[in-house]
Amino acid sequence: MSFMMQSRWVRQNRGDSAGTTSNRSPAHPEMRRHISNAAFGVLDYVAYPLGMLAIAPLAFRALGIDKYGVWTVATAAISAGAIIASGFGDANIRIVAVHRATGDRAGLLRVVRCSMAIHLVLGAAVAAVGWILAPLAAHRVVADHPNLFRDCVWSFRLTSLLMLLRSVESVCVSTQRAFARYGAAVQISLIAKLLSLVAAATLPFFDPRVSTILLATLAITICALGIQVFQIGQLLETFQLSPWFEREAALALLSFGSFTWLQAVCGLVVGQADRMIAGFTFGAAAAASYGICAQLAQPIWGIVAAGLHFLFPYLATQQAVKDPVEIKKTINRAVAASALFIVLALVGILVFGVSILRVWGGEQVARVGQSMLPTIALSTALSASSVVGSYAMLALGCARTVTCLTLAAAATMFLSIPWLAHIHGVYGIAEARLLYGPIMLLVYIPLFFLIRRSFATPASARAPICEEA
Repeated sequence: MSFMMQSRWVRQNRGDSAGTTSNRSPAHPEMRRHISNAAFGVLDYVAYPLGMLAIAPLAFRALGIDKYGVWTVATAAISAGAIIASGFGDANIRIVAVHRATGDRAGLLRVVRCSMAIHLVLGAAVAAVGWILAPLAAHRVVADHPNLFRDCVWSFRLTSLLMLLRSVESVCVSTQRAFARYGAAVQISLIAKLLSLVAAATLPFFDPRVSTILLATLAITICALGIQVFQIGQLLETFQLSPWFEREAALALLSFGSFTWLQAVCGLVVGQADRMIAGFTFGAAAAASYGICAQLAQPIWGIVAAGLHFLFPYLATQQAVKDPVEIKKTINRAVAASALFIVLALVGILVFGVSILRVWGGEQVARVGQSMLPTIALSTALSASSVVGSYAMLALGCARTVTCLTLAAAATMFLSIPWLAHIHGVYGIAEARLLYGPIMLLVYIPLFFLIRRSFATPASARAPICEEA
């Protein structure tokens, strides 16, 4: 690429975020961009679950309870496998955002290609495990229905291929997010997911096999991935995006991404393990009440995490251009906005939660969940309160600190479950969950000292705020 083309690329792609601190950049367009990114983040979080609820009656009627159960397990496995296989996406966001802010186009392209290679290898490994274990998993899921075994096996094998595609797709999504293009990052992926739900609601009336639904989902995902790769090529003004390992880029991604991968896996375990423990220890009825309470409270954390994710790439660009004033101002505003939402959501659950439980699960679930819901909602609210601090620390390069806090919080929660459950029954699991949030709130202590230190350093001598990774 000629010097003039490269200069144009630098001007276009630095101006969206790194250049927002300039006096020439109006505040209102910047605020509108933040609101738009937040809205698309929330849409990405809520649209697919709502879509599943909408098509559930049709899919259930067409498939029957057993095949619907197989499809539910398969979709859950896709989500879990994709999280494990795409744990380096946050590393790609931060490093791409930094290269974009500093105008290092060559370094940015190396990182994207290397990230593509890492996610391809990781996704292939997860897919291979899923493919090999498919017969064993199918045997466990449809043990009482041998006539469904073959369909279940191929459903789980198609699921493993979808895990691989979602892993590669995460590179496209994270690169778009690093450019503060949350709308572009969400639209294609979300349309593909919703089309897969349409397939799940309609195809069984013509071919009542779960594998047919997942084969259609696979075809839709391949088309969506092709469009996303094309979009990334247009964004970066090159279509040389083939996976490629480059030593410096790989070390940068792995040194930061190993911690974010651990966080992703830990979050996956924390989000599901307490419900499994409730079921194994206290039976299906207690697990149902506990699970519905947790599901009702989960959006407090989920909406905050999805809506404020744009802070991660934005703060990373501000850190790259050494602007602690903008970093502090943005963090303060985000903390205030998240606190307002969390308080309102928590009050709403405390006031209307039992009534919602009664509608969802009946009188028995409401009676059992009545004592647990306030504790579970409070624990989720405390965890949500740490989201801004965690994003800020990740953006500043302090992934190790956030990971250590996450592991410490998870260990404290799980180690306390046997003792508290022995004393208070299933309510003890909710109490153990309450210990997770306060430990995560400790993230604001190192964040405070990092920002304070950056203000104490003369602008000419400022280095990156955090040097962990």
